[in-house]
Amino acid sequence: MRIGFNPQKDKKQAPNDFFHQVVIPVYIPNQEGYFKDSFAILKLCLESLFKTIHSKTYVTIVNNGSDTIVVDYLDLLFKENKIQELIHIENIGKMNAVLKGLAGHAFELVTISDSDVFFLAGWQKETYQVFDSFPRAGSVSPCPNSRLIRYYTSNIIFETFFSKSLSFREVKNPEAMMCFAKSISDPNLFNESHLSKCLTIGNNDFFALIGGGHFVSTYRSIIFSKQDLSRIDYKLGGDSETEILDKPIAFQGYWRLSTADNYAFHMGNTLEDWMLKSVEDLKENNVTYDKVPLLTNIESNAFMNWFKIKIFSKILFRKSIWRLFLRYKGLTKEEAASY
Repeated sequence: MRIGFNPQKDKKQAPNDFFHQVVIPVYIPNQEGYFKDSFAILKLCLESLFKTIHSKTYVTIVNNGSDTIVVDYLDLLFKENKIQELIHIENIGKMNAVLKGLAGHAFELVTISDSDVFFLAGWQKETYQVFDSFPRAGSVSPCPNSRLIRYYTSNIIFETFFSKSLSFREVKNPEAMMCFAKSISDPNLFNESHLSKCLTIGNNDFFALIGGGHFVSTYRSIIFSKQDLSRIDYKLGGDSETEILDKPIAFQGYWRLSTADNYAFHMGNTLEDWMLKSVEDLKENNVTYDKVPLLTNIESNAFMNWFKIKIFSKILFRKSIWRLFLRYKGLTKEEAASY
């Protein structure tokens, strides 16, 4: 039996000043073996995040079945108001945890990050600059990777094929790319050509890298609102990240880009001395952002999006044609052969 009128009924949500959400799923079930250093890595990840974000950033942590010590730590951060939202769930898989973090929000921008990312000063500012400079940007990674030049990027190349704004330029920070290769235990990931030249798109004197990964990336929230996001079957891996984070960007007519310089490191699961020193050297970000990046919705044709990704890519990425394209955009014959 109900008596009276619920005072919250028909009340609108109170407005807030946040416009950028950061979602980080956390899965640290124990402190042994693979996860031996994971708790320390998580602390560095979050400390670097807190030091580098502006005050209009809404931080959502999704505890995806971690052990008690991690739960207590996250609860403390929430009580200290360092994170705005903390969700505790059983292990339902990485992407299902991410979807939990996205639910019920309507921020303009959403950064989805693994819990082993070290954020560097200026990552938000540079990310916003990419969105402002390239209206078709759908996602921006702060960790450039020249090997991702062909990963759901054929739509960008199709649209800018004859433009001088699309060209190879020198890699700004090859050392950072080598650090990434080391962090995933693949020191031979990049060859000499990958470390010296990268395909970029330019707007006046500002450039962004073509392509981007998804271990940390910032997305237009519309990318997710246009998807039918039901439960994901995989706890990790499978095609869940590709289907939710990667393909929809291109199939909705947007571009996958990265910052030209490096603004984040992948730490992996092993604690190293440089990480401790780097977090000590980070200074608090006291910048206040009053202007939300201008994100205009673009008009795109579903058939043309499909054509660029499915048909044009098959033509473009044939070895002989691909090498001609690489040379057309600035590589030497030798560089194109190994790219």
